[in-house]
Amino acid sequence: MPTGQETLTRPPAARGAPGRRQGPAGAGRGRTHPMWFLAPAFALLFVFFFLPTLFNFVYAFTDWSSFKSDIRPAGFDNFGFLLSDGTLVASLRVTVVYAALVALFQNLFGFGLAVLLEKDTWLNRTARLIFLIPVLMSALAVGYVFQALLKPDGSLNDLLSAVTGQPVTVAWLGSTTWTLVLAAAIHAWKWMGLSMLIYLAGLKTIPEDVTEAARIDGASPWQAFWSVRFPLLAPAVTFNVATALLGSMNGFDIVQALTGGGPARSTEILNIFIYRTFGQGLFAQATAMSLVLFLMVALLAFPVIRVLRKREDIT
Repeated sequence: MPTGQETLTRPPAARGAPGRRQGPAGAGRGRTHPMWFLAPAFALLFVFFFLPTLFNFVYAFTDWSSFKSDIRPAGFDNFGFLLSDGTLVASLRVTVVYAALVALFQNLFGFGLAVLLEKDTWLNRTARLIFLIPVLMSALAVGYVFQALLKPDGSLNDLLSAVTGQPVTVAWLGSTTWTLVLAAAIHAWKWMGLSMLIYLAGLKTIPEDVTEAARIDGASPWQAFWSVRFPLLAPAVTFNVATALLGSMNGFDIVQALTGGGPARSTEILNIFIYRTFGQGLFAQATAMSLVLFLMVALLAFPVIRVLRKREDIT
């Protein structure tokens, strides 16, 4: 008969207490593997992303349209027609300029707001919340709101008329040169709150000891910021530039609601051109354009990200 001390020190399995059978570490995990919980997400991703992407590569080389009942291989005819027409090249140029302007404006606005609102005061916290509201708004709604504000009989001209005392009927969206810049600024305005948050997070992670050491060495506040703190924001710059470029190259709703690609196709980015072509029943040509957009994003955005990542290693 075991003594009381042996009973207390003996493990539960040896005393006959109920419990799970001891075995090798991790032996019981295979029955409920956590990867099974990802199966529905992977299924949705396959059906709504990978499968359409695969068909996108296939249909771009066919003559699929609403004017034919059957689909036949067409080789590179769609790409040759689009390149010879000249409209595709023009839309590509507009898209690249639009993406560059959005990346510039969005990062300038977001960085400026982050520096101004860095201190944790109640006023700054309220301002941060206000600047985050456009991020949560629908992009299509933002486009329609600014379209109503900027038309010749819109609220902006009414306000200027009241201030100047003379009727103002400026067609803010009627210039073939500046309308694209204005559309890019509106796109950047919508997303500058997100860039502000990323830059704020980067500024908060910089130790105070670094800037304090720079001040002890005789650096002015301006020099301490640009020579010490700003280089440490390289990861935030990489993220913000990459997201701005990728988002604006795939942009559609703001420009569509604001100008519809006009005036005179000066703001017709590639997604609007694809939308119009698909609406005309030229499905294969629209699919070929989307493939061109995919290649353009890969060829332009990823080298920029690579350069910015190298800058992180240097700093």
